[in-house]
Amino acid sequence: MKYYLIAGEASGDLHASNLMKALKQRDEQAEFRFFGGDKMAAQGGSLVRHYREMAYMGFIPVLLHARIILKNMKLCQEDILAWQPDVLILVDYAGFNLKIAKFVKTHCPSLPVHYYISPKIWAWKSYRINQFRAYVDKMYIVFPFEKQWFADRNYAVDYVGNPSVDSVSAYLENHPQAPLLRLQNDAPLLLQKPILAILPGSRSQEIRQNFPLMLQAAAAYQNDYQIVISGAPGQNMEAYRRYMQGFDFPIVFDQTYALLQQAHAALVVSGTATLETALFDVPQVVCYYMKGGKFLTRLVRKYFIRTPFISLVNLVAGREVVRELVSYECSVGNIARELALILQDSSRENILQEYARMHQLLGPAGAAEHTADLMLKYLKQS
Repeated sequence: MKYYLIAGEASGDLHASNLMKALKQRDEQAEFRFFGGDKMAAQGGSLVRHYREMAYMGFIPVLLHARIILKNMKLCQEDILAWQPDVLILVDYAGFNLKIAKFVKTHCPSLPVHYYISPKIWAWKSYRINQFRAYVDKMYIVFPFEKQWFADRNYAVDYVGNPSVDSVSAYLENHPQAPLLRLQNDAPLLLQKPILAILPGSRSQEIRQNFPLMLQAAAAYQNDYQIVISGAPGQNMEAYRRYMQGFDFPIVFDQTYALLQQAHAALVVSGTATLETALFDVPQVVCYYMKGGKFLTRLVRKYFIRTPFISLVNLVAGREVVRELVSYECSVGNIARELALILQDSSRENILQEYARMHQLLGPAGAAEHTADLMLKYLKQS
């Protein structure tokens, strides 16, 4: 069977590569052609365009690169028609992928369109449900609470498990003992105190807005804890050092899981990292600073963000498990205060109990395998 996949970001490249691996195990005749990255390329097939040439986010970057985006869109459309796949598999990346889905259903309506990992339309842009109804034949979701959201809007979806559960489970299986953390010069980081981890996000804007606040709050505990900063792929040392005048805390790159495996507590910018931190049973404070004060924050929450929480931990649990400090609440004093609470044994025990419940809700590992099984079943039926 011929599979055409589109992933426009690093996370999509990872999840799509796992799905490709699962499909190959079930379909010996599997052929792949894709927009994606190195991890997908390692599974075989033909890489048409790397996601590095596609990953533009935000109004200004998209506007500045509109010509390139349109060129990629046209290339993708023409390539799908020329290759004539048996199924089109879209992975998150809604802005690009939904346009491709519309094109496919307009020009070759018999081609099945399957979507792996729904964009977070339950948080914003909920109007996109109409595009899913019109252009997407099968949707595979990775958060259990999404199933009810889609059901309320009369759109059938399949919950397949969560890729972060897969990633963390695979890591722990391969690393039952925590490896040494290593600095950029490959020297081992020698630890004499419990680790307080700082995960300041992967995007430059997140780092700029949150890292200085997290750093100052954590510094109050440097006598009793070893503060270690998680450097994100795609960022360099200067991205962090520019905010660290007066501080000499170590930064470790591409070792987030190894860091969380050993951390006692963490400060985490909202995103997938909050879920991964919980899966490693590390109590955390979730930070997300944005300018604008109380009025703008309430406006954004009322008209744009349609969820009671911003962290995936709380969204999966359906209640507040970890403290979220958003916008004007995300101050040095508030971060330090909440950090003090999660360092206390009683608070930690409550959080760990809620983490266990959250893990049960997510279910066991195997999202890619479950998706491949369902996908092949649906394709045979059609």
